Amino acid sequence: MNDADVSKQIQQMVRFIRQEAEEKANEISVSAEEEFNIEKLQLVEAEKKKIRQEYERKAKQVEVRKKIEYSMQLNASRINVLQVQDDIVNTMKESASNELLLVSDDPKAYKTLLQGLIVQSLLRLKEPSILLRCREVDLMLIESVLEDSKQEYAQKAKVAAPKIIVDGVYLPPPPSGSESHGPSCSGGVVLASQDGKIVCENTLDARLDVAFRQKLPEIRKRLLGGELSA
Repeated sequence: MNDADVSKQIQQMVRFIRQEAEEKANEISVSAEEEFNIEKLQLVEAEKKKIRQEYERKAKQVEVRKKIEYSMQLNASRINVLQVQDDIVNTMKESASNELLLVSDDPKAYKTLLQGLIVQSLLRLKEPSILLRCREVDLMLIESVLEDSKQEYAQKAKVAAPKIIVDGVYLPPPPSGSESHGPSCSGGVVLASQDGKIVCENTLDARLDVAFRQKLPEIRKRLLGGELSA
């Protein structure tokens, strides 16, 4: 084999090796490109997932804040409505209290009312000996109906007429401009057993309080449609 043949074979080997190297390099390049693309896709998907999770987290926070704000606004609205209701009801009660002051302006009617209140109290207490307390301004009217009240009670309860002692300590006087913030009483009586353990408060003010407590749901419903009433 001469030098030309040897050179030719060497060139062929070089070309073969170079071709193999180029093919291998291409394979490595393609494989690296594929791995890069896969890794890039995974990173992109991971980032997308993070973004979605962050968006969902913030969306939930926004929704929670909206619910809290709505609840606060609703509660504030309820409180405002209840306050308006209370103001109206209190105004009604104050108006009714002012009307009570006029009851004693008619002596005849008020005298009949006092007798009825005394008899009613006696029927509740059913005691043989009673202490009676009234306003000082009503003392004469009370004394004028006391005997008739005892007899009416005795007939209704079918018992002996009780002993009634008018207490020297009087109920507060009617309200006036100078004492508008002090204790006052619109009329009526307070009866108690002799030992003071059983008390029947039958003043006009006490009866108004009881009536308002009992009728408050109905008052709210009729006056304001019952919205948010409690």
